[in-house]
Amino acid sequence: MTPNDRSIVGLVSIAHAMVHTYELSIPIFVTVWSDALQIPNKELGLMVGLGYALFGLGAIPGGILSDRLGSRGLIAMCLAGMGGSFALLSVSSSPWALTASMAAWGIAASVYHPAGLSLISKGVTQRGRALALHGMAGNAGIALGPLTTALLLAWIGDWQWVALILAVPAAIATAYALSSSFDEHAAEGPDLSPTEDASDHVLRRLGTTSRQLFATAFAGVFAIVMLSGLYYRGVLTFLPDLLGDVVTFQLPLGLDSEHYVYAGILMIGMLGQFVGGRLTDRFPTEASMLGALTLLSIIALAFLPVVQISTATVLLGSAVLGFFLFLVQPLYQATVAEYTPARARGLSYGFTYLGVFGIGAIGAPLAGWLLDTSGPMTLFGVLSAVALAAAALSGWLLLRSRRADLAASS
Repeated sequence: MTPNDRSIVGLVSIAHAMVHTYELSIPIFVTVWSDALQIPNKELGLMVGLGYALFGLGAIPGGILSDRLGSRGLIAMCLAGMGGSFALLSVSSSPWALTASMAAWGIAASVYHPAGLSLISKGVTQRGRALALHGMAGNAGIALGPLTTALLLAWIGDWQWVALILAVPAAIATAYALSSSFDEHAAEGPDLSPTEDASDHVLRRLGTTSRQLFATAFAGVFAIVMLSGLYYRGVLTFLPDLLGDVVTFQLPLGLDSEHYVYAGILMIGMLGQFVGGRLTDRFPTEASMLGALTLLSIIALAFLPVVQISTATVLLGSAVLGFFLFLVQPLYQATVAEYTPARARGLSYGFTYLGVFGIGAIGAPLAGWLLDTSGPMTLFGVLSAVALAAAALSGWLLLRSRRADLAASS
């Protein structure tokens, strides 16, 4: 890699890890707020669901801003905003203040993925290696962020102090982003650098290209992505709290066992993402998604009965859930690429993040409402139906693809 490549990869790796650190530390805080502040699950679901929804809804505006303003400044704003939102969280003690903090985090974090991926695509010459390192950094945040949060809660006790401590790395990263030096357009020809006219052209074509995308089988892919996001958020938001009802083993130093089982689920998810990536190279993505989503439907039905048997089944059931929950992500990401033209690839991934994180955020308030009104078994039954619907759409795509292959060969 060139020095310019390394500078860009260093920045986006730090930022990507921090985005997912904050995203998946929130369910750890949910368990504390539920007990300490006596907030019902349905209210907690709405509070965090708003932040998660804004995290997804801002992806497309974030991409437009990245084209117009450049990526480095936007990434610096993202880091500063996330740090500021957790600083605000540290002085929050009411549901309204917590909701405002979550909303501020969602708005700040939403711009990262389009800005970071755009920066890699335009500024890094060894793009494939950069994307791999970028993905590894995100996985590190997914796995280590909740673990760090749980450790800080165990050692410090006061969740507000923990939120303030978590704000500090974002402040440091913001300073690094503002002081780093690199060429954002080193991998482009001089005539491809963004201009005001080019940005205006993108804005004018946004509606037309969007209609063209959704007039194709991409509409089915988007529905799968949306349902996958509902399952993902519906499972993870209250999972540490649900595990607290079934985890019976004790850890030393007063550590909350359910927090570490939750962190372990996310670590196993890293292996699932790796295997999912390999599957995209070996099998049709539609077939792999059909199998994985069908298994997720079965897992949702079996999870609670299995984890209530013993400590061993808690660990086994959690590991299986984490593996398949994250295995589907590279599968649908690869499917998006197969069902969209290259000229609309950026917009299609904007819609993907909108579906997964924006519309998928409905899973958080839905989970809270179902837990309060019907209980965990109803929640997992609904999630099973969500995964089964996504599997059915994957089967439809697979049949459609095979019919197209037969027509082409005849």
